[in-house]
Amino acid sequence: MSGYLGGYATLGLLLLVGAAVFVVAFAANRVLGPRRTADSIATQSGKYDTYECGLDPVGGDWAQAQIRYYVYAYLYALFAVESVFLFPWAMVFDRPEYGAAVVIEMAIFVAVLALGILYAWRKNILRWT
Repeated sequence: MSGYLGGYATLGLLLLVGAAVFVVAFAANRVLGPRRTADSIATQSGKYDTYECGLDPVGGDWAQAQIRYYVYAYLYALFAVESVFLFPWAMVFDRPEYGAAVVIEMAIFVAVLALGILYAWRKNILRWT
């Protein structure tokens, strides 16, 4: 299949094969899977209870989480994602068509990151306890 429409034909064939695999998998599940009736579900009423370490659960299901863990996760994600932008910059830094503008742009980027860390440090967000 070559020509202008060859890529579309390949994509269409791939979509048809994917849909066929989907339909066959669900049909096999319907044919080969165990049957459940209302009686069999009623006899297994304890099956869907919460199970934790072999003990029956005591108390409610409400548990508080400290907000500081979310703050650490947010700060990590923020600086990890932004640090990903340093790698492509380092790969093209020494190419001749890029000049001092690239260095200045990266200096501004790192300065913004440094301001973010300085702000978090000044607000005592980086203190663990």
